[in-house]
Amino acid sequence: MRLWHKDMLAVLPREQLVAQWRELSAIAGNILTKGTPNHILVNKVMDYDLDHFIAYATLVRDEMSRRKYRTMDSVWKKIISVKPDYQPVSYNDLFADWMNYTYWMICYYNLKEKWMCGGISSEDWHNIEKLDEVVSA
Repeated sequence: MRLWHKDMLAVLPREQLVAQWRELSAIAGNILTKGTPNHILVNKVMDYDLDHFIAYATLVRDEMSRRKYRTMDSVWKKIISVKPDYQPVSYNDLFADWMNYTYWMICYYNLKEKWMCGGISSEDWHNIEKLDEVVSA
Protein backbone atom coordinates (compact mmCIF):
# COMPACT_ATOMS: atom_id res chain seq x y z
CA MET A 1 0.00 0.00 0.00
CA ARG A 2 1.15 3.48 -0.80
CA LEU A 3 -0.35 6.89 -1.39
CA TRP A 4 1.53 8.41 -4.30
CA HIS A 5 2.67 11.98 -3.83
CA LYS A 6 -0.22 14.30 -4.65
CA ASP A 7 1.87 16.19 -7.23
CA MET A 8 2.43 12.95 -9.18
CA LEU A 9 -1.19 12.06 -9.80
CA ALA A 10 -1.35 13.84 -13.18
CA VAL A 11 1.58 11.80 -14.54
CA LEU A 12 1.09 8.46 -12.82
CA PRO A 13 0.97 5.63 -15.32
CA ARG A 14 -2.46 4.08 -15.77
CA GLU A 15 -1.65 0.99 -13.71
CA GLN A 16 -0.50 3.00 -10.71
CA LEU A 17 -3.43 5.44 -10.85
CA VAL A 18 -6.04 2.69 -11.09
CA ALA A 19 -4.27 0.77 -8.31
CA GLN A 20 -4.34 3.95 -6.20
CA TRP A 21 -8.13 3.96 -6.44
CA ARG A 22 -8.18 0.35 -5.21
CA GLU A 23 -5.79 1.27 -2.39
CA LEU A 24 -8.06 4.10 -1.30
CA SER A 25 -10.98 1.68 -1.22
CA ALA A 26 -8.96 -0.74 0.92
CA ILE A 27 -7.79 2.02 3.26
CA ALA A 28 -11.35 3.29 3.69
CA GLY A 29 -12.56 -0.24 4.37
CA ASN A 30 -9.88 -0.77 7.00
CA ILE A 31 -10.63 2.57 8.66
CA LEU A 32 -14.32 1.71 8.78
CA THR A 33 -13.85 -1.83 10.14
CA LYS A 34 -10.64 -1.59 12.18
CA GLY A 35 -10.26 2.14 12.83
CA THR A 36 -6.92 2.27 11.04
CA PRO A 37 -5.34 1.30 7.71
CA ASN A 38 -2.84 -0.88 9.63
CA HIS A 39 -0.11 -0.72 6.99
CA ILE A 40 3.21 0.99 7.59
CA LEU A 41 3.19 2.95 4.30
CA VAL A 42 -0.25 4.48 4.83
CA ASN A 43 -0.67 4.66 8.61
CA LYS A 44 0.32 8.34 8.36
CA VAL A 45 -3.19 8.97 7.02
CA MET A 46 -4.29 8.76 10.65
CA ASP A 47 -1.89 11.58 11.63
CA TYR A 48 -4.24 13.96 9.79
CA ASP A 49 -7.93 14.69 9.98
CA LEU A 50 -9.78 12.30 7.69
CA ASP A 51 -10.69 15.35 5.60
CA HIS A 52 -7.20 14.98 4.11
CA PHE A 53 -7.86 11.38 3.09
CA ILE A 54 -11.10 12.33 1.37
CA ALA A 55 -9.51 15.38 -0.30
CA TYR A 56 -6.71 13.18 -1.64
CA ALA A 57 -9.25 10.62 -2.86
CA THR A 58 -11.06 13.47 -4.62
CA LEU A 59 -7.84 14.32 -6.49
CA VAL A 60 -7.42 10.70 -7.56
CA ARG A 61 -11.05 10.45 -8.63
CA ASP A 62 -10.80 13.72 -10.59
CA GLU A 63 -7.65 12.53 -12.39
CA MET A 64 -9.26 9.23 -13.25
CA SER A 65 -12.30 11.06 -14.62
CA ARG A 66 -10.06 13.40 -16.61
CA ARG A 67 -8.50 10.33 -18.25
CA LYS A 68 -11.93 8.76 -18.79
CA TYR A 69 -11.23 5.87 -16.40
CA ARG A 70 -14.20 4.42 -14.59
CA THR A 71 -14.60 4.90 -10.86
CA MET A 72 -17.23 2.95 -8.99
CA ASP A 73 -19.76 4.94 -7.02
CA SER A 74 -19.74 2.24 -4.35
CA VAL A 75 -16.03 2.89 -3.74
CA TRP A 76 -16.62 6.63 -3.56
CA LYS A 77 -19.46 6.14 -1.07
CA LYS A 78 -17.20 3.96 1.09
CA ILE A 79 -14.42 6.60 1.00
CA ILE A 80 -16.66 9.51 1.97
CA SER A 81 -18.35 7.45 4.68
CA VAL A 82 -15.13 7.54 6.75
CA LYS A 83 -16.13 11.11 7.63
CA PRO A 84 -19.69 12.08 6.71
CA ASP A 85 -19.15 15.72 7.73
CA TYR A 86 -16.15 16.10 5.41
CA GLN A 87 -14.69 19.58 4.99
CA PRO A 88 -12.50 20.30 1.93
CA VAL A 89 -8.76 20.74 2.44
CA SER A 90 -6.76 23.10 0.23
CA TYR A 91 -4.23 21.51 -2.09
CA ASN A 92 -1.33 23.28 -0.36
CA ASP A 93 -2.43 22.06 3.08
CA LEU A 94 -3.16 18.51 1.93
CA PHE A 95 -1.00 16.10 3.93
CA ALA A 96 1.40 18.95 4.73
CA ASP A 97 4.68 17.72 6.25
CA TRP A 98 4.13 14.28 4.73
CA MET A 99 3.89 14.92 1.00
CA ASN A 100 7.01 17.04 0.96
CA TYR A 101 10.10 16.91 -1.27
CA THR A 102 11.55 13.91 0.57
CA TYR A 103 8.35 11.96 -0.02
CA TRP A 104 8.37 13.10 -3.66
CA MET A 105 11.82 11.55 -4.06
CA ILE A 106 10.74 8.30 -2.38
CA CYS A 107 7.85 7.99 -4.84
CA TYR A 108 10.02 9.14 -7.76
CA TYR A 109 12.62 6.44 -7.19
CA ASN A 110 9.94 3.82 -6.62
CA LEU A 111 8.57 4.65 -10.08
CA LYS A 112 12.08 4.79 -11.53
CA GLU A 113 12.71 1.26 -10.33
CA LYS A 114 9.47 0.15 -11.97
CA TRP A 115 10.62 1.77 -15.24
CA MET A 116 14.08 0.17 -15.01
CA CYS A 117 12.45 -3.26 -14.57
CA GLY A 118 10.08 -2.75 -17.49
CA GLY A 119 6.94 -2.06 -15.50
CA ILE A 120 6.51 1.48 -16.78
CA SER A 121 6.76 2.58 -20.38
CA SER A 122 9.48 4.97 -21.51
CA GLU A 123 6.77 7.49 -22.43
CA ASP A 124 5.28 7.37 -18.93
CA TRP A 125 8.74 7.65 -17.38
CA HIS A 126 9.54 10.64 -19.60
CA ASN A 127 6.41 12.41 -18.27
CA ILE A 128 7.47 11.71 -14.69
CA GLU A 129 10.98 13.01 -15.38
CA LYS A 130 9.60 16.21 -16.94
CA LEU A 131 7.53 16.87 -13.83
CA ASP A 132 10.53 16.08 -11.63
CA GLU A 133 12.48 18.82 -13.40
CA VAL A 134 9.79 21.32 -12.38
CA VAL A 135 9.51 20.04 -8.82
CA SER A 136 13.28 19.89 -8.31
CA ALA A 137 13.87 23.40 -9.71
